[in-house]
Amino acid sequence: MKYLVLLGDGMADYPMEELNGKTPLMVARTPAMDFLAANGTLGRVQTVPEGFPPGSDVANLSIMGYDPGVYYTGRAPLEAASLRIPLNPRDVAFRCNLVTLVEKDGDLIMEDFSAGHIPTDEARQVIAAIADALGNDEISFHAGVSYRHVMVWKDGNDRLQTTPPHDISGKPVSPYLPQGENARFITSLMERSREVLIHHPVNEHRRKEGRNPVTSIWLWGQGKALSIPSFQERYHRSGAVISAVDLIKGIGLSAGMETIDVPGATGFLDTNYRGKAEYALSALDTKDFVFVHVEAPDEAAHNGSLKDKIAAIEDFDGKVVATALEGIKQYPSFRILVLPDHATPISLMTHTADPVPFVIYPPVGNRTEIKAAGFNEASAAQTELFLRDGHKLMDFFIFGEVK
Repeated sequence: MKYLVLLGDGMADYPMEELNGKTPLMVARTPAMDFLAANGTLGRVQTVPEGFPPGSDVANLSIMGYDPGVYYTGRAPLEAASLRIPLNPRDVAFRCNLVTLVEKDGDLIMEDFSAGHIPTDEARQVIAAIADALGNDEISFHAGVSYRHVMVWKDGNDRLQTTPPHDISGKPVSPYLPQGENARFITSLMERSREVLIHHPVNEHRRKEGRNPVTSIWLWGQGKALSIPSFQERYHRSGAVISAVDLIKGIGLSAGMETIDVPGATGFLDTNYRGKAEYALSALDTKDFVFVHVEAPDEAAHNGSLKDKIAAIEDFDGKVVATALEGIKQYPSFRILVLPDHATPISLMTHTADPVPFVIYPPVGNRTEIKAAGFNEASAAQTELFLRDGHKLMDFFIFGEVK
């Protein structure tokens, strides 16, 4: 049996007035996912447990079969694992975004949580400058992809409250600065980074081209090293992960899975959708299980773009799901799971903990016989299938029952 998970990050949404009370999933043209919904097992799953922040870290850890209540330590350690940054038990990793802050009415505003989706080659130059200026025996900076990087605080303190920068787009940053033990130390690093970046050559070049400069680092998502049992140990299947995002790769590596890089995979709207599906199908020649993550719908929602979110959903359906559905037929037996990890409503421009739709094809379990109108939030809610414990979805997918 071959198992393929296709995840469109943040696809779920709320009904919108601009769409006559429908969601982007309901209006997007998605024939492949609609076929799966009409012919598979359709339901809803609570990927974010009560009391947890509705981040992609918590949601994807849950979807891969790991209870966040048992294993979750923070987002940054997962990204550190992807970058193969060694963490001692007392070290604390922080996610380090490159962001654009602008001054308005005497406060700094989070203008762009991605600094214009800065390309990786430019970002590496910026991180190198930050490391030279702020790094020492206690603090180190590590380059990732685009605006996503990691800082490690040796023997640091993780008892802080921090805020993801994509949660405060267009808002003053002062109410969202780190709070708790040693918060001032972390805030000071962010403040000092602004002095380093003012006249950096990358920023001078970006300004001349009319692109957002990197004006600051933003530190968040702190935590200590993650330790989880391998996917092979839990499910007796070999696995691989395909994503442009270090977070997802980090979960896969922590679970003992192989990570597969796809040329042209960017984590944005211009990603190589079809390539991800094709590489996944090839990986199934040697692997039992492949997890494919596509970031684009989430990025569009964080940017508040309805047009881009619909386009990303349609590209996910037409280039990823349709390609995978056709290609996986070469294997004698298979299952496909399609879902978002969480909702990212355009009206909020951030994540929520609402249940999300999922579909498994061919159908498993005691399927309620309904002819679903399509793969969307409303159709999934009409079924009686609801998994309250998100980490049990993988049991349902692999074994056909919730253990």
